[in-house]
Order: sequence, then structure tokens, then C-alpha cells
Amino acid sequence: MGVVVRQSIKGSIMNYLGVIVGFFTTFFIVTKYLTTEEVGLTRVLVDASILLSGLAQLGTSTSAMRYYPYFKDEKERDHGFFGWSVIIPFVGFIIFSILFFVFKQPIENYFSQNSELFVDYIYFVIPMSFFMTYLLVFETNSNLLMRIVIPKFIREVGIRLMTLVVYLLYAFDVIKLDGMVICLCLTYGIATLLNIIYLFSLKKVSFKIEPAYISKWLRKDFIFYTLFLIATSLAGNLIPVLNTFFVSGKLGLAVAGINTIAVYIASMVEIPYRSLAAISRPHISQGMKDNNMQEVNIMTKNVSLHQFMASMFIFFLIWINIDLVYSLIPNGNVYDEAKFVVLILSVVKIINTSLNVGATVLSYSKYYYYSLLFTIILTLTAIYMNIKLIPIWGMEGAALASLISYIVYYTFLLTFVNWKIKVSPLSMRELYTVMIILSLFGMDWLLQTYLSKHLISIFNVELIGKILDSAARTFLLSVLGIVIIYKSKISKQVNDIIDKFLSMLKLI
Repeated sequence: MGVVVRQSIKGSIMNYLGVIVGFFTTFFIVTKYLTTEEVGLTRVLVDASILLSGLAQLGTSTSAMRYYPYFKDEKERDHGFFGWSVIIPFVGFIIFSILFFVFKQPIENYFSQNSELFVDYIYFVIPMSFFMTYLLVFETNSNLLMRIVIPKFIREVGIRLMTLVVYLLYAFDVIKLDGMVICLCLTYGIATLLNIIYLFSLKKVSFKIEPAYISKWLRKDFIFYTLFLIATSLAGNLIPVLNTFFVSGKLGLAVAGINTIAVYIASMVEIPYRSLAAISRPHISQGMKDNNMQEVNIMTKNVSLHQFMASMFIFFLIWINIDLVYSLIPNGNVYDEAKFVVLILSVVKIINTSLNVGATVLSYSKYYYYSLLFTIILTLTAIYMNIKLIPIWGMEGAALASLISYIVYYTFLLTFVNWKIKVSPLSMRELYTVMIILSLFGMDWLLQTYLSKHLISIFNVELIGKILDSAARTFLLSVLGIVIIYKSKISKQVNDIIDKFLSMLKLI
């Protein structure tokens, strides 16, 4: 677990560097220079590309983790495993690109009434999804080699920096809307190229394919697993982008743009998960292959706990400052309509990132095909709830649809995993974490009651008072929260990290 924690921390640093760039881009450039409709357009284009990319991969990112232990051999360059991981997604991309053109007219008909601007740029989904497909392929191969930092930097920081440049060019009229969309596609192309260069610099991969190395059993199992993943991907890749499509299709691109800012704020909650999940999956895969269920169970609980602690703490910091966030961004009075969308989606992110390790365990077990059933339950529930709730509550209805869908999904999935595999991500330590966060919310209420009004009244400019009040509360409660977690000894790994940090301070 030590390697997992160290690598995840390094990856999280890259993620948070990206957040800083993304925060500036989203809240001070996008909201100022793009209309809500243009914000919605970029979101729908990206989400549509993510969906097509997810389908085109034919489950490569999952199957690579599952089957890599059977190929792993440094002397033999992993028996051509890298070559297979490149060819299979290309076949998938061709297949689903053809299907995209077959169903293009019904797609255009759905968006034409409320989101006509997306229809004008729908063809850009093809090149963007191609780059996204191979961006993930090369990143997955780096993860398998326990190298996540540079690919994380490229994805989380590099793409955001390039995107910032694109938006600035558009803001100062160097490029028009057409040029902005083209350049957004190219950012993913450049990121993919950088990932290829880095992967080959490791000198551990080869394009050479060794069909003879693959046994009859392995070939049969892989084909069945891949066909299964195609079906799963159809539903699984639809869920993350479902709200965008429903909101933009039913309520229009302008509302989708407002919703996009809320989604971005809520997405900060899941940042640690991106690194922790990436580095823990190969270990879980190896444990499942070795049938070491005790180690898998310990790993699962640890991953879930640390993700839950991190996401809850981030959510706490976001929510106690949510009014300040919206007051700082340009046109914040327009975007703060979605404040409660942030609350609901943050809870969704906490649930998903903390419990998704259970789905990972299932996907690497002999019962993996059951995950299709649970994914179908998730998808159908999400579609049904979106149809029912969006007409009633709009953006909030879409967020509630996600929350209800994931609660239903994880109730079924975790019950099955615990019953069949005897693995559960849940422990009493999550409950202790909830109690700590709730107590911090209570202390925040007290501070706002007795501190905030005084700080704000001291300054003639109310915004300065709000910023100082927010900074003071955030600092005091963050330190207090860390002290409580340390003293309660909820996590040995977290305590070890704090001890090392304290030792460094003593040396300084």
C-alpha cells in the first residue's frame, strides 16, 4: 500500500496543478469571454467525444489491467502486449465511427430544437474522440508500468494549459468560434503525441506482436471478455455524459453552460481518485490473479477509506466557500443558479469515487460478467429519473437523477461483491470520517455566526471582508480537521505522511 499511496500523492499533485490552471481558465476566462451557449457547446462536444472514445476502446483500459499480469515479462518486452493495446482500439474506433454516421440524423434531430449550435459542429466529435481514445491507451500502458506522474501531468496540466491558450486566442479575437473548436481538438492530439513519446522513452514497450504466445484459453477468455466489455461500455460510458445530453437537449446549450460550471466545481471532489484508482488497479488485478483475497480485501478497504476521506474533506472546503466562489467569478450571478447542483453532484462524486473500487474488484473476478447487469440497472435508472425529474426541477432534477441512480447501483453491486467475492470497501472508519466532517460543518456555522459578520463589517469593501473571512475559516477548520484525523488514528498511512511532514519541519 505504501507504493500506492506515494504514487497517488505524486499523481494528485499533478491533478491539483491542473486544477489551478483549470480553475483560472474556467472561472476567470471562460465565464468572462464565452457566452453560456458557447460554454455549453464546448461541454457537449467534449462529452460526446468521451462517449465515442469510451466505446471505441472496446474496454481496452479495463482488459489491459486484467490481462497484463499474463504478459508481464520485462526481458521479452511483455510479449507484444503494447501492440495489441494499440490495434484493438483502432478496430473499435472504425466500427463506432461508422455507427456514428449511421445514427447522425437522429442525433441531430434530438439536439436541433434547443442546441442547434452543437449540430453545426457535430463532425468535430470524430477527430476529438480519436485523440481521446489513444490518449487513454498510452496513459493506461504507462500506469501498468507504474509510471503515472508524467501522463497525469500531460492530461491534467498540459491539456488545460493548451486549452487556456485557445480560449485566450478566442477572447482577443485572434481566432473565431470555428478556430476555437479546431484548436480544442488539436490540444488532445498534441497531448496524445506527448504520451507516445514518454512511453517510448521508458524503453519497456514494443510494437512487436506475438500471436503464438497467446494460449487457446487466454485467447478465448479475452474475446469473451472484450465482447462483454463492448456491451458494458455502451451503458457505462453513457452514464458520465448522460446529464449533459439531457440538459442540453431538453433545456438548451445556455442552461448546459451554467450546469457545466457547477459540474466543474463538483469534479474537484474526485481529483484524488484519478491517481489512487490508476495506481491501485494493477495491484488489485495481481491480487485477484493470485487469488489472494485477504490482500485484495485490505487493499479495497484502504483505497475506499482514503478516497472517502480526501473527497469528503475537499467537499467540505468547497461548500463552506461556495458563495464566495460564485461572487468572485465573472457573471457569477448568472452561474450561481446551479449552486445546489454543486451540492448534489459533490455527494454523487463522493459516493462514486469511494465505492467504485468495488466495481474494480468485480471486473477482475470470475464474476465480471455480472457487472453488465449492474451497469444496465444504473443506466436505465438514470434515463428514467432524468426523464421524470428534469421537467420538474431542471438542472437540479438532472443532478438528483444521478444521485438516485448511483445509490441504487452501488446497493446492488456491493451486496453482490460482498456475497460472492467476500470483499467489501466499507468499514467503520468511513463513519468516523463522516462524524468528523459533520462536526467541522457545525464549527463552521459557529464561526460564521460569531466571526464572519465582524470581519466583513471591519472593511468598507464587503468583498474583502468575505475573502478574509473565508480564508480564516478555511485555515482554522483545515488545521483542526487534520489534527482530529491524526489524533483519532483513522488511517495509519495518513498518520505516517503527517509524521514525515512534521519531521521535515523539525529538521528545517
